[in-house]
Amino acid sequence: MFKDYNMNQLILPLDLEIKLQKNDIAFHVHHLVESIPHEALEPFLQKEGCPAYHPRMMLKIILCAYTQSVFSGRKIEALLKDSIRMMWLAQGYEPSYRTINRFRVQPEVKELIRQCFVQFRYQLVQENLIDQEAIFIDGTKIEANANKFTFVWRKSIEKYHQGLIEKSNQLYNELLENEIIPQIERENEEQLSLEELAQLVQKVDEIVDEYNQKIEASTDVVERKALRSERKYPKQVRKQLIDYIVRKQKYQRDFEIFGTRNSYSKTDPDATFMRMKDDYMKNGQLKAGYNVQIATEGQYTLAYSLFSNPTDTRTLIPFLDEIEQCYFELPKHIVADAGYGSEQNYDDILSNRKREALITYNMYLKEQKKKYKQNEFNSDNWQYDEENDTYTCPNQQRIVFKYRSVRTDKIGFKREFKIYECEDCSGCPFRSSCTKAKEGNNRKVMVNEKWEQQKEYVRAKLSEEKTSSIYRQRKVDVEPVFGFLKANLRFTRFSTRGKSKVENEIGLALMAVNLRKFTANR
Repeated sequence: MFKDYNMNQLILPLDLEIKLQKNDIAFHVHHLVESIPHEALEPFLQKEGCPAYHPRMMLKIILCAYTQSVFSGRKIEALLKDSIRMMWLAQGYEPSYRTINRFRVQPEVKELIRQCFVQFRYQLVQENLIDQEAIFIDGTKIEANANKFTFVWRKSIEKYHQGLIEKSNQLYNELLENEIIPQIERENEEQLSLEELAQLVQKVDEIVDEYNQKIEASTDVVERKALRSERKYPKQVRKQLIDYIVRKQKYQRDFEIFGTRNSYSKTDPDATFMRMKDDYMKNGQLKAGYNVQIATEGQYTLAYSLFSNPTDTRTLIPFLDEIEQCYFELPKHIVADAGYGSEQNYDDILSNRKREALITYNMYLKEQKKKYKQNEFNSDNWQYDEENDTYTCPNQQRIVFKYRSVRTDKIGFKREFKIYECEDCSGCPFRSSCTKAKEGNNRKVMVNEKWEQQKEYVRAKLSEEKTSSIYRQRKVDVEPVFGFLKANLRFTRFSTRGKSKVENEIGLALMAVNLRKFTANR
C-alpha cells in the first residue's frame, strides 16, 4: 500500500510560510532586515520611471542566498523559482540576475549593510549573547577578482619614471645646444613638467611648419632635399616629446593609484598584491587581494572594514576609528594578536581612547623562553645602574649614555631613542659574539623608553588572571569566524571589482555567517 499520490488532483496554493520550519533561517533574515530604520531606505526612492523593487526585499533575498553559499546573480535568480524560503521572502517577485547584481554593488547598499550589523548587535545585547566587555580584532587576506599576472610594481614605475626624467632633460639640453628652441622658464630644474613638455612640442611644431613653408616655396630640387634633411631631426624630436608626454601621464596615473601602496592590479586597481596562505602556485607567489579586518565577540562579527595594505599594524587605528564612528562605542578591552603590537597602536589605545590594550608584540613569546633570558649578550639581560644611567656588559665594561635620536617612519610617526655606547670594546674576548660592529668601533645600544614601558604594561596585564583569560579567549572567538567564512560558507574569492563593491560583498558574506551561527544556536 502506498500513500496517495495523484498528479491530476487540483491543490490550492497555501501560504509558503507554513512550509518553513519554525527556526528557519529565512525568519531571522526577515526580522533583521525589517529592523533597519526607514530613514536608511530614503536614498533608494525615485520619483521617475518604473517603480523599483523594495530594497528590503532585495536585501533579504541576497542575504538568504549568501547564507546558502550562493553568490552568483544567476543562481540567486534560479533560487527564486525553486526555493520555498526565497519565494516567501520575495513574496512572488522574481527580479532578474541583472537587477540583483546591480542592487548589491550600489554605494547606497553599504549603509543598509551597516545598519544590519548595528541592529544585529543590538539584538545580541538584548538576548544577553554578548557581554560588551571586549572586542577581538583580527584580519585575513581574501583574493580579489583580478587576473593573476596583471601586477604593477611601484619600484618599476619609479625606475622607468626616473629614466624618463633623465632622457627628457637630455633632449631639452640638446635642443638648446643645437639652438633649435629658445630656453623656456621652468618650475623645477630637476624635471620637466607635462605643461613644459607640451610647450616644447609646440615650439618644435613651429619649427617644422617653417621648414614646410620653405620647402613649398622653393623650386630648387637640391635646396628642397637639403631642407627635408634638416626637417628630419625636429620631426624625430617631436615624436619623442609626444611619447614622453604619454608615458609621463601614465606614470602619474600609476602613482595616484598606488597611494601609499607598493603594487596594484591592472584589472582591479584597488587590489594589492599580497602573500596568501592558500597559494595556488605553491611557491610563494603574490596574488591580488584585500585585507579584511573584523571585530568579533561571541564568535559574531560586530564590525568589519576593508584595507588595501597587507600589514595589520597600520590597519588598527583607522579600523577603531571606523568602529566608533559607524558601529558602536568601544568596550573596555581591545584584544588582538602580535601583528598589531606597535608603539603607535599602544599609544593610540591607551592615551587617546583610554582603553586597555590586550595586544602582544612580536618578541613577547620569545622573551618568555629560557634561552632568551639566559643570553648574556642580550642587552635586555645586562645590569642597569639607574643612578648613573649605564649598563654593564659581560666583559664588565660600562655602556654609557651618549645622545638621543628621533626616527620618523614612512607614515610620519616619530619614535625617540636613547643611544648608549660601550667605553672600550677593543681586545674584548666576547667581541665576535657580542657585536657585529667593525673593528675599532664600539657596541651601541638603542633604548626606546616609551616602548619599554608599553611592553612592561602588556606583560603586567597578561599576567593578571582576568585580563589573561580575556586574551586567551581571542583564539576561540575571532579565528573561527574566518574558518566559518572560508570553509563552511566557501567564500574564498571576491566576485566583484573595486573597493566599494568588494566592501558590500564581504559585508553580506560576514552577515550571512552571523545569521547561520545565530540560527544554529537557536
